[in-house]
Amino acid sequence: MHSPAAAEGQTVRQAPMRALASWVMFDWAAQPYYTLVLTFLFAPYFATVVVGNAAQGQTLWGYAAAAAGILIAIGSPLLGAFADGRGRRKPWIALFSLLLIAGLALLWFARPAADTTTIALVLAGFVVATIAAEFTQVFTNAMMPTLVPAEKLGRLSGTGWAVGYAGGLISLALMAGLVVTDPNTGKTVLGLEPILKLDMGAREGDRLVGPFAAIWYALFMIPFFLFVPDTHRPPPPGAVKRTALAELWDTLSGLPKHPDMLFFLIARMLYIDGLTAIFAFGGIYGASVFGWQAMELGIFGIVLTLTGVVGALIGGLLDDRIGARNVIMLALLILLAGTFGILSIDKSHVLYSVEVAQKVPGSAPFSSAGEKLFLAFAMVIGIVAAPVQAASRSLLARLAPPDKVTQFFGLFAFSGKVTAFFAPFLIATVTAATGSERAGMSAIAFFLIAGVLLMFKVHDRPGGGTGRP
Repeated sequence: MHSPAAAEGQTVRQAPMRALASWVMFDWAAQPYYTLVLTFLFAPYFATVVVGNAAQGQTLWGYAAAAAGILIAIGSPLLGAFADGRGRRKPWIALFSLLLIAGLALLWFARPAADTTTIALVLAGFVVATIAAEFTQVFTNAMMPTLVPAEKLGRLSGTGWAVGYAGGLISLALMAGLVVTDPNTGKTVLGLEPILKLDMGAREGDRLVGPFAAIWYALFMIPFFLFVPDTHRPPPPGAVKRTALAELWDTLSGLPKHPDMLFFLIARMLYIDGLTAIFAFGGIYGASVFGWQAMELGIFGIVLTLTGVVGALIGGLLDDRIGARNVIMLALLILLAGTFGILSIDKSHVLYSVEVAQKVPGSAPFSSAGEKLFLAFAMVIGIVAAPVQAASRSLLARLAPPDKVTQFFGLFAFSGKVTAFFAPFLIATVTAATGSERAGMSAIAFFLIAGVLLMFKVHDRPGGGTGRP
């Protein structure tokens, strides 16, 4: 399977710098949803305060994530097949951006000890935002091969992830450092008085996370719509107009002829499930094991996000030098080690059997031995998580035919979601059955190991080579 440039017989000309910078800003704009809502602030707040029971809250959150994953898996390939050859991508990005903003705004209603109706409304907003965020990425990712030559895709994708992590870091610093308060002290993670006069009893600081992420996204997407070229190649004269379902079927039925793409999509299907679960439930697990509040969660998020920026930049450079496939495999092996390290820690033990003193209630953040080791393993995960995702995106961009790139990014999203319901569902089910968040999260290792094994079947050349013919 040839790269887009090879398939067209010409080299893609690099877009102007303002276009590249504006495309990268999409990751900056969207990242607060992943950092603030999905991982560090809102998800733990929902589980421990809105629902009021960490295990039950993790179960409900897991089922909602599973439902969103099913809908994304069904819709993304059809959406990509419909979009290719039928028009520009920006109108689709605008539509799903509006839905993302609306879903995030609904999170404001997440009051403490909420009733069933309110919990359902908040979870509906979370599902809508998750679906819209993923569908938007299908179209923004599909623009990559039209912006830079194949040999620069690794740096573009890695820079995007790094800028995204930086956006997540700054947004987290603003919310955790200046707005969200610890209910026990009334202070922010920086020990400051919050800059907004909000009702701490109603936890308005925590509830503001969703609307803040919505405003952030709307503001920083403006350069994208102004400066990123929306290249559209109309179908050749005399081409038969076919339904999106027929085009998708042709692509799926032809995948066995392209084993690199087939094995890559299956591998990604599994390892992204595991990676997503780590970020979706890591903060909840830490809050349950150590009783973390806003201050600890804020510091935890800032440290992990900072390591993600470094990892994304290094991964982008390695991608163009040693190949995306090698970057993915190396990062997955390190990620697996970090995950086993995280799972080796509970309230009174580290490395599964070494007994340590438990965290003293009211003590300084990360003052216990268990917390420190937990943070160290989490930093290992943070530094390799971004290269896994960025290299996956660049590898798909190199392998996809230019006339079906949106469709293949739809399959890319499909591969990340078709079994995405299974990881949170399995975690939620095991957690509900055992009453143990640790036991539930142990399922993550299966997805990472299976992904590593399948990536051995994928071939890629450094600098965006062709893969096997």
